[in-house]
Amino acid sequence: MTDIVVETHLGWRDIAAVAEGARLHLGEAAKRRISDARAIVEAIVDRGIRAYGVNTGVGALCDVVVDRPLQRQLSHNILMSHATGIGAPLGVVETRAIMATAVSNYALGYSGVRLEVVEALVRLLNADVTPLVPAKGSVGYLSHMAHIALVLIGAGRAQVGDKKVTGAEVLAAGGLAPLELGAKEGLSLVNGIPCATGLAALALKRTERVLDWADAIAALTIEALMGNPAAFDPVSLSLRAPSALQAVGATLRGRLAGSGIIAAGAGRKTQDALSMRAVPHVHGAARDAFVAVAEVVGWELASVSDNPAIVGTPEDPGVHSEAHAVGAAIGLALDQLAIAVAEVAAMAERRLDRLVNPLVSGLPAFLAADSGVNSGFMIAQYAAVSLVNENRRLALPASLDGGITSALQEDHLSHATPASLKALAVIENAEAILGIELLAAGQAHEFRPEGRAAGTDRLYRQLRGVVRPYMDDRPLADDMAAAADLIRATLPA
Repeated sequence: MTDIVVETHLGWRDIAAVAEGARLHLGEAAKRRISDARAIVEAIVDRGIRAYGVNTGVGALCDVVVDRPLQRQLSHNILMSHATGIGAPLGVVETRAIMATAVSNYALGYSGVRLEVVEALVRLLNADVTPLVPAKGSVGYLSHMAHIALVLIGAGRAQVGDKKVTGAEVLAAGGLAPLELGAKEGLSLVNGIPCATGLAALALKRTERVLDWADAIAALTIEALMGNPAAFDPVSLSLRAPSALQAVGATLRGRLAGSGIIAAGAGRKTQDALSMRAVPHVHGAARDAFVAVAEVVGWELASVSDNPAIVGTPEDPGVHSEAHAVGAAIGLALDQLAIAVAEVAAMAERRLDRLVNPLVSGLPAFLAADSGVNSGFMIAQYAAVSLVNENRRLALPASLDGGITSALQEDHLSHATPASLKALAVIENAEAILGIELLAAGQAHEFRPEGRAAGTDRLYRQLRGVVRPYMDDRPLADDMAAAADLIRATLPA
């Protein structure tokens, strides 16, 4: 895997690559910006210029001045008091995405942390040390990064390989001393929204794959149901304004070209149900949403999300108390992404229902070779319905959630991190739903003697490389898990 170098900032694909194991390095330009910003913070401290979180308390305590001898203690204490995560920890990939995004944010040169602090985070990434970060308990940011930063000062816990160890043990094993944080560093280590943005990068990576699989599986299903490809005619689709709809239509035409099954069903139907006929419209709209969300995430990665922002020079230092960590753009964007993926998955379940329903499929009931003795995919469709409805609940907008924190100082919350987390949950459900449709579509083809198209045959053979036809001879859950893993780990053939 190629090493990733931060020169200005990372893109979302870079974040996903580091999350999945790529090594990260700071470029020389990034190192200079980080050091220059730190010099400005030192000037602010030396001159006693009031700056939020540098020489004042935080949140509603922003007007409490902290004298210079206590500013290091303030940074240390912020990590302790802000490490309030709840529940099971995030996965390794999710935590690494957050860490990589934090490094990218510091590399912009407006946070004011020392270079050695950023390099310590990079060192953890490249040593495959993953802080244990409870997933729940954040209304926007703060707690996730606090648990990561604890390891840098020899506190908290981390995962190294299969072992859970303390932060002190991690540092001792590497021959490292715990960091002693300076002014502002505690605040910068918990501030900003690398949690939401890092998770958003992962959501984009997984959504991109889900959309490719959704198009391919839909073609396999449409063929199994002897669908009418007239709905995908390029002249017909050109009547819509240019969008991803045309690209999805082209994918379906390519997958279905030369299908003997489609040819055998020609003339049987004037038009198909919408779950088949409207695939270009729904999948295309989801792809358009994906592009819009990716643009927002790209903007966020190119933007400062620390508060306060350090500007100027050591001779003319400046500090701006702002609201760049609110994350409204990410919250709204990830809510949109969750809705788009949820709709694609809901349509997949409707096609699945048509596959297992003999009243509309022309296939054996529930795709069982011996219906009655065998139940086939009857209950697999129940599982898909359950996940579709869970997605409907998860797709409610986190960005509209309320709450007032820090004694009215933070009286509006955008819930960007919860929006990213629930988008990932929707995507995970979608992968499982599409996996069930893939299994059912493959099973349906066992009953179609006419020849498949080359484009769908590739997909069928890819499926059969991991799962054989189902005969009620084993727990179906194992096949469902294998199909979902196939979708998560590979691209459609």
